[in-house]
Amino acid sequence: MKNYKVAVLLPCYNEEKTIGKVVRDFREALPEADIYVYDNNSTDRTAEVATAAGAIVRHEYVQGKGNVIRRMFREVEADCYLMADGDDTYPAHHAKSMVASVLEQQADMVIGDRLSSSYFTENKRPFHNVGNRLVRGLIRHLWHTQVKDIMTGYRAFSRQFVKLFPVMSGQFEIETEMTIHALDKRFRLVEIPIDYRDRPEGSESKLNTFSDGFKVLHTIATLYKEYRPLRFFGWLAVLLAVVAVALFVPVLVDYLHTGLVMRFPTLFVSLFLFLAALQSFFTGLCLDVMVEKDRKAYELRVIDFERGK
Repeated sequence: MKNYKVAVLLPCYNEEKTIGKVVRDFREALPEADIYVYDNNSTDRTAEVATAAGAIVRHEYVQGKGNVIRRMFREVEADCYLMADGDDTYPAHHAKSMVASVLEQQADMVIGDRLSSSYFTENKRPFHNVGNRLVRGLIRHLWHTQVKDIMTGYRAFSRQFVKLFPVMSGQFEIETEMTIHALDKRFRLVEIPIDYRDRPEGSESKLNTFSDGFKVLHTIATLYKEYRPLRFFGWLAVLLAVVAVALFVPVLVDYLHTGLVMRFPTLFVSLFLFLAALQSFFTGLCLDVMVEKDRKAYELRVIDFERGK
C-alpha cells in the first residue's frame, strides 16, 4: 500500500477532549496516511489540539456533518479515503484492514460494522439502539440488501466513489445517504465487524435522538422516491385505489338495490381517488424511465472517470 495515497478524514465539532488521541491513534495505525481534521465551527480548542497532534486542520463554516463531508470530498485528493469520527468511539486498529479492502480487493465502500459486535452493549442511549434497528430494517426491506450497519461513521472509500458521490445531506443523515447511493449504483460494499466503545466521560454526542432520527427517516423516504419511483408511486396508487373501491362499493350496492345513487359526495370522492391512483401510477412510470436514463448516464460517468485516472 506504500505506492498509494491514503487520507484519513475526521469531521469534528467540539471534540477537544478526544481529537488529540484519535489523531495519534490513526497516525500509529496508518503512518503513511495524511490525517485531515475538518473543524466545523468548534467553540473549544479542537483545531489547536488537532494541529498539535500532527493533523492537517481545515475548516467548514456551514454547520452540519454532511456539509463537512461535502467539503472533504471536494478538497482532499487520495487513492483511498478513511472516514471516522473525532470522538474516539472507533478504534484505529481496524483502519489497515479497511484500507486494504479498498486498495487490494477493489471495494468501493468498506463499512465498519458496529452492530455485529459491541455497539448495543457499549452505547448508553437506548433510543439510538432502537433507531439503528429501525433504519437497518427499512433499508434491508426497501433495497433488498443484507447490509448490517447503515449509520456507522467508520468507513473507507475508493477515489471513484468519493469523487462521483453527490452529497445532498447536510446533517447526520449523510451516512444513510452514502449507503443508499452505493446500493443503487451497485458499488462494491464490504462490511468489516469493528469494536465500538462509548464516548469517554466528559465528551457529549452532538446527535439528537429524535430530531436527527426523523431526518434520517425522511431521507430514506425521499431517496426511495427518487431511486425507486415506480415502486413508491405504485404503492401509493394501490393505497388510493383500495380506499376508492372501499368508498365506491356501498354506493354501488345501494344503486343495485334501489336504482338510485344515494350518496353523491361519496361517489365523487371515490372517483377522485381512483383518478389520483391512476395519476400516481403513471407518474411513477414516467419517473422510472427518467431514473433509468440517469443510471445509464452515471455508468458512462464512471467509465469516463476511470479513463481519466
